[in-house]
Amino acid sequence: MKQNIYDNDIFFKGYTSLRESGISYNDFVEQPALKSAISSLKGKKILDLGCGSGQFAKYCIDNGAASVLGIDISMNMIEKANKENKHEKINYLCIAIEDLELHNQKFDLIISSLAVHYIADYSALIKKVTSLLNKDGEFIYSTEHPIVTARHEMNNWVKDKEGNRLYWALDNYQVEGEREQHWYIDGVIKYHRTISTLINTLIKNGLVLEEIIEPQSTPAGLEKMPKLINEERRPSFIVIKAKK
Repeated sequence: MKQNIYDNDIFFKGYTSLRESGISYNDFVEQPALKSAISSLKGKKILDLGCGSGQFAKYCIDNGAASVLGIDISMNMIEKANKENKHEKINYLCIAIEDLELHNQKFDLIISSLAVHYIADYSALIKKVTSLLNKDGEFIYSTEHPIVTARHEMNNWVKDKEGNRLYWALDNYQVEGEREQHWYIDGVIKYHRTISTLINTLIKNGLVLEEIIEPQSTPAGLEKMPKLINEERRPSFIVIKAKK
């Protein structure tokens, strides 16, 4: 199932407001970790899978990338990207990751920020990524951590009567597949996979695992969002880096 929640007006308004606040898990946990995994951007040809509003694409160009192709299923996001993060070295394309077909094109770096957990067929995605990488090209992606997506209800904090968080409940870990949750709207679908599936699929497609990051908050994040201390109790995200 190809899901396009970002063109839902309620979701888009809520998500955009969150990202524009500059006070989010993306700002203080996920993005710093994703960027830290990049060896170099200078002179690189980059494919950004699930580019959103183009902030990361612009970051790549500002740090010396030769070109960026950003793709996203959401027309809202692509329009926002063309308005706010337009650049002569960036091309944005409105298409689902699953439908992307690029002939006679190879990339030095393929990157994806929090989009992989929306893709039903992970194996097909990795095969596509591998075919689009140059020799020695890198694939770096972030996804919600499997201990977050494991439990069917995706409502994992067990609390006491006063609402204090006692512990994180882990269940259904080996049962891969769809998970449904409310995030601004009902019916947001994500796909749970074990860490072994995430890693072994890369290996089976000829990629070499280089780094795994289970990030915690930056110091600035802990100051502005004290609840991020809970990243020490369980990670929200995992960042995986592999090389062809």
